[in-house]
Amino acid sequence: MKKTCKKIVVVCLLLVGILNNPFHTYASNHKETTEPGNLYALSAVLMDGTSGRVLYGKNAEEPRAMASTTKIMTCILILEQCNLEETAKTSAYAASMPKVHLGAIEGEEFFVKDLLYSLMLESHNDAAVILAEHLGGSVSDFAAKMNEKAKEIGCEDTWFITPNGLDAQEEVQGEIKKHHTTATDLGRIMRYCISQSPKKEAFLQITRTPSYSFQDVSGKRSFSCNNHNAFLSMMEGALSGKTGFTSEAGYCYIGALERDGKTLIVALLGCGWPNNKSYKWQDTRKLMEHGLEHYSVHALSEARLPQIPSAIPVEKGQSEILGEGAKVSTVRMETEDMQMLLGAGDEVKTIYRGKTFLEAPVRKGEKIGEIQYQVNGETWKTEDVVAGNAVKEIDYSWCLEQTMNRWAKGGI
Repeated sequence: MKKTCKKIVVVCLLLVGILNNPFHTYASNHKETTEPGNLYALSAVLMDGTSGRVLYGKNAEEPRAMASTTKIMTCILILEQCNLEETAKTSAYAASMPKVHLGAIEGEEFFVKDLLYSLMLESHNDAAVILAEHLGGSVSDFAAKMNEKAKEIGCEDTWFITPNGLDAQEEVQGEIKKHHTTATDLGRIMRYCISQSPKKEAFLQITRTPSYSFQDVSGKRSFSCNNHNAFLSMMEGALSGKTGFTSEAGYCYIGALERDGKTLIVALLGCGWPNNKSYKWQDTRKLMEHGLEHYSVHALSEARLPQIPSAIPVEKGQSEILGEGAKVSTVRMETEDMQMLLGAGDEVKTIYRGKTFLEAPVRKGEKIGEIQYQVNGETWKTEDVVAGNAVKEIDYSWCLEQTMNRWAKGGI
């Protein structure tokens, strides 16, 4: 009997501990989330393509040259800001671009749409410059648009100088800046291209096309392009990707995969130099498989809500009865739910941060606090808590009215 009582007490204590624990741990399976193992890349990121959360990073914030992975930014800018049926003329500068190139001749014209396939399938450097000059007027002005878009996307350490990713540097306000990004920023750009841009479908269509043929506007010359992104046939669910190489950057890659309701993005910088061209494919597969095995989709709404005060006292506020403290009710403003990949050991908790008292006047709908949804201490979503009613400030007329009411009821 005593043993049974002890068991009951233990179970009760465990239940109390669980109910009072603000942390919620979500696991994709019963295994602990492990590191993906050794990678060839000097910098790498595995990103949740839905939320943008970095699931794994290796030197993820270290700035590095990114070679032709640059072209995903060039492509999305052209898609968003140009008519694909427009024609673009080849300048002498564009025609001078080194291999890999289309071989465009000065004065030759092409349809913008055709140049985008040249850009993304064969990674032609001259096609990038023709497009950049067509939209920006010059390469430098187009690079300014690239940097503006990078900032808009949320890139924290990216600087574009060329539209094709050739190694370059320039002086900006007395500072020497190189053409560079970070693995995290490169992942952010790809996430924008495949899921946030209004032209995401066109981007996916171009980058997934196996081969493409076209002519210059005059019809005098014909060209054919083949997609060199081996990842498209390497893993089920492969969405998009772009390779790159320069002597400074080494082999680089940015790729995306969608499977089992999960969207994964892998960014690799400095992933080997000749003769190690296959390293990027090995690292990409390893990181993608790690994401598929160790993470599952969860909604942040699964987290238990924190305790929110039902009402908050208001100093110097009018109340229905003289002498009683004024209060405002609290109302939670629910927002759209957020999906996120979570693994074993990831901790999700909700925290209420709000005022303990207010001072009149208080407007109905005025923000008085917020609920924060945190994953491993980082806030990913917030919901406002607002005043459910208005409270006016105590003034002479209100005091007189309350006094007269009391007198009429014989209370004075």
